[in-house]
Amino acid sequence: MKSARFFLAGAALASCLLSQTVFAETISFGIISTDSSSALKQRWQPLIDDLNKQTGLDVKAYFATDYAGIIEAMRFNKVQIGFFGNASAIEAVDRSNGEVFAKVKYKNGEAGYYSLLITNANSKWTSIDQVLKNTRDINLGFGDPNSTSGTLVPAYYLFAKNGINVKTAFKSVLPSSHEANMLAVVNDKIDIATNNTDMLDTIKTQHPELYPKVRVLWKSPLIPSDPLVWRRDLPQATKDKLRNFFDHYAEKDPREQAVMTAISGYSGFADSSNAQLVPIRQMALFQKKQQVQNDAHLDSADKQAQIAALDQKIAALDSTAAK
Repeated sequence: MKSARFFLAGAALASCLLSQTVFAETISFGIISTDSSSALKQRWQPLIDDLNKQTGLDVKAYFATDYAGIIEAMRFNKVQIGFFGNASAIEAVDRSNGEVFAKVKYKNGEAGYYSLLITNANSKWTSIDQVLKNTRDINLGFGDPNSTSGTLVPAYYLFAKNGINVKTAFKSVLPSSHEANMLAVVNDKIDIATNNTDMLDTIKTQHPELYPKVRVLWKSPLIPSDPLVWRRDLPQATKDKLRNFFDHYAEKDPREQAVMTAISGYSGFADSSNAQLVPIRQMALFQKKQQVQNDAHLDSADKQAQIAALDQKIAALDSTAAK
């Protein structure tokens, strides 16, 4: 009888510990919607499988239809780790208890990637100057509102710096994913569209017959490579497993290297932190300041107050960047 009670108590304790372990180590990996869910799953699932095998974690991939879906899922703890662009990572850090811990590396040795403005190779739009002078005649395919390369970077470097308000200057503005914008250009369904070098590389390697149909009109300054973000409240043991996996993934194994190449021409991962978001934050604040300065509906006092508040935030970021 005593041995039976001991067995039952031991079984109950083991069951309790097992349930706690499973709960602690089951996480959801959110991946931003730069492409269709089926295409993203095909490219990312091999890495997710390796992550499960090598860490013992129970990781499930989570694909939303837009960037906001991943940000909100992390906010409500439905997603614990995610692959973001820099602009959407800012939202995850500020609103969703997120923290940057790694970033992707590129096979070509670049420290990041580039935003592009593209058109069909047979389009009448042959130069960026021609586009900027004729916006009223152009249908623009723009990026997701939380996209760094699809929205934030071209809105600032290409349009705001040339005195163009994206919302009012064009014949139409159609926000969409990188894949949808690329296909719209290739199929001559839209005049021009924002995109990035990652998607162009994907088209070149996976759909080489489509690559000659794309003409690049503009290329941005370098954008820091895309970050991985985890929730700050993840157990430290789980963070350690994740960091160890990403620090060493695709270092030597040819199969793992092929997985990274298939995702988007990546070669692996490097450690990072929230500091990589500082230049993107600066860009967003400068863009906001320009919008306030050009807002004819604001009275002088409100405009000055908002500009002063933005200048204070910009100065704080400048101090952070200097450190």
